[in-house]
Amino acid sequence: MTDATSETASAAGRRPGDRTPIDVSIISSGHDVADARLHRTAAALIRAGLTVEVIGLGDPAGGPAGAHVVSLGARGGAVDRARRDLTVPFKARGKVVMTLDPDLVPTAAAARLLRRGRLAVDVHEDYLKLLRDRPWGSSWKGRAGESLVRLCTVVTGRADLTVVADDHVPPLSARSRLVVKNLPDMGYLPEPGEFDPTPRALYIGDVRRSRGLATMLAAIEAADPWELDIVGPVAGTDKVWLEEWRRTSPAAKRVRLHGRLSPEAAWRFARGAWAGFALLDDTPAFREAVPTKLYEYLGSGLAVVATPLPRMARIVGESGAGRVVRDAEDAGRVLREWADHPEELRAMREAALEWTAHHLAGVSPSDELARTISDLVRAAER
Repeated sequence: MTDATSETASAAGRRPGDRTPIDVSIISSGHDVADARLHRTAAALIRAGLTVEVIGLGDPAGGPAGAHVVSLGARGGAVDRARRDLTVPFKARGKVVMTLDPDLVPTAAAARLLRRGRLAVDVHEDYLKLLRDRPWGSSWKGRAGESLVRLCTVVTGRADLTVVADDHVPPLSARSRLVVKNLPDMGYLPEPGEFDPTPRALYIGDVRRSRGLATMLAAIEAADPWELDIVGPVAGTDKVWLEEWRRTSPAAKRVRLHGRLSPEAAWRFARGAWAGFALLDDTPAFREAVPTKLYEYLGSGLAVVATPLPRMARIVGESGAGRVVRDAEDAGRVLREWADHPEELRAMREAALEWTAHHLAGVSPSDELARTISDLVRAAER
């Protein structure tokens, strides 16, 4: 159903054909409607009293509760995405349109001029560095992608609101720039409870080798009887490798892959888990990043196994809630130690929750964003 469009009833009671006024449309040609940052943003906007439309990929049932969700179907190929880039901004009905993909920005800017609405652009990663991380980044596709990203970054800076996920994420100057860090919405995290009888680790996020897939599987192989739940979509470039690992590894039965789930469904797997993996490679895109999952693991009371990227390592060290490891062998050793001495994990759980109470309490960045977008909605109405 590559180009099919479907809708699901929302908490507000929308049905196909309903013309309920929309304050904010969150649109994407490449993100699934179950995307965690999308969910956090939509939830904050709804808490602020705004009506929200979400247009993106995947199963509409995975979209944010309370939003009007429109699914564009499956991901498809490059031609399908280009077609979505050209059409999706004109399907959006919000007074404010918020884009999640750089390639949507030029068409969304044109739609804003035609409709006299307002445009917000959410830049959640350094796209140039991310392109260079991809295996095809040095090919003609990568060079074409870089040119497109540079163009879109210029247009992004001229939007009514430019939202960036961290201080270092471009554009560094814009008409109106707001930093909204990838901090979790604590509402979907489970209350810490008893550990499962069998030690179990958790990974939630995009599943690819550059994000630690091979490292955590090798660690599990070296740490019988540890089990692992992996929640998230597997990168196309790693699917064949992963299937071969599952076919040949003696640890395959101890690893479960659940695919993409909504944040609430994904974090149910934290109940009873012992530890969370954050084993990102040291790449230009990841070096200064702090993945949301690190905060979410701490907020769930999980010990963290992380690679020595500077900011992640600093948080793990300050919190006292995990270990920084050099490689898979080091990670496997840490897991074996924890299995032999679970009292260490109980102390780390308390440290994680204490750090969370001190550093993640108060007004969330998403709620600050919602207030800013509420102002844009009022400006559009005038």
